[in-house]
Amino acid sequence: MAGSPFPTLVMILGLMVALGTTALQAEARAFFVFGDSLVDSGNNNYLATSARADSPPYGIDYPTHRPTGRFSNGEHIGSEPTLPYLSPELRDQNLLVGANFASAGIGILNDTGIQFVNIIRVPSQLAFFKAYQQRVAALIGEDKTKRLVNEALVLVTLGGNDFVNNYYLVPYSARSRQYSLPEYVHYLIVEYKKILKKIYDLGGRRVIVTGTGPLGCIPAELAQHSINGECATELQRAASLFNPELVEMIKELNKEIGTDVFMGANTNQMHMDFITNPTAHGFVTSKIACCGQGPYNGLGLCTAISNLCPNRDLYAFWDSFHPSEKANSLIVKQIFSGSSKYMTPMNLSTAMALDSRA
Repeated sequence: MAGSPFPTLVMILGLMVALGTTALQAEARAFFVFGDSLVDSGNNNYLATSARADSPPYGIDYPTHRPTGRFSNGEHIGSEPTLPYLSPELRDQNLLVGANFASAGIGILNDTGIQFVNIIRVPSQLAFFKAYQQRVAALIGEDKTKRLVNEALVLVTLGGNDFVNNYYLVPYSARSRQYSLPEYVHYLIVEYKKILKKIYDLGGRRVIVTGTGPLGCIPAELAQHSINGECATELQRAASLFNPELVEMIKELNKEIGTDVFMGANTNQMHMDFITNPTAHGFVTSKIACCGQGPYNGLGLCTAISNLCPNRDLYAFWDSFHPSEKANSLIVKQIFSGSSKYMTPMNLSTAMALDSRA
């Protein structure tokens, strides 16, 4: 897996930030994104790596009908997304909208996704964020830059690759021999907390942190481990251990800081809603990927010669690992207005309303 839940989340949330908050605040917020292929908007296009989505049919439903580098079939709302940090177009006024630092294949740990070689791991993403602020300061001054960053919305999506592309990458992997699964999950949470603290130290004050999706239910895992369409038990166990610990860590971190900076998104439950009852959400299947080959279209990459469904909106999964744009839109709705079942300690609309009164 080059990443772990949602590429169009960046574009949809970006539009909410750019347009939706203007009803609550005098000016729009910037938007910053850290993470893996679920939120990479094209940084890996500029890197010599196999973790890329720059070939058809990726982008088939994008306004240009061309691949953009997002691991998606398109987008949900037609808007100009936050640009990848490596894009040459990220300069001058475009800098003030924010930046996307995400890179497909990376994880919480630096040894995750080693097979993808040249990707932007978390320390480099954070270094780019620091360099970004220096570039913006040269444009608008240090005080305005600090305000821009402090008032921005930040999205962080990490964790799935640390299981799929590390612990369970091969039988008897180095990490699986080093740690039992509960021990490994705890280690990941400790390291994740360090990353979130660094984002806070760099100025992040309103940060959405997503958990992993139901890792054992993605088409890639069904193709390898499922007989009758049941989810892969061991990867589901990993998600069931990781996500509750992540929520507790976020609560702990907010308590240490003294305010609710970090919001946890229960993307596992959001996914399970339409995996367990796809027809209720307008899908014909939550097991078969729209694009791929083999059982459940879950083997190999999505390419121009893969099986391709005619209507992407009827499929919960676009390719063997990534949700379709329609599935992503359902997830975003829960992030924006979902109950405590989905968001901790509050949803995004509540946070935006609080910020507008500050």
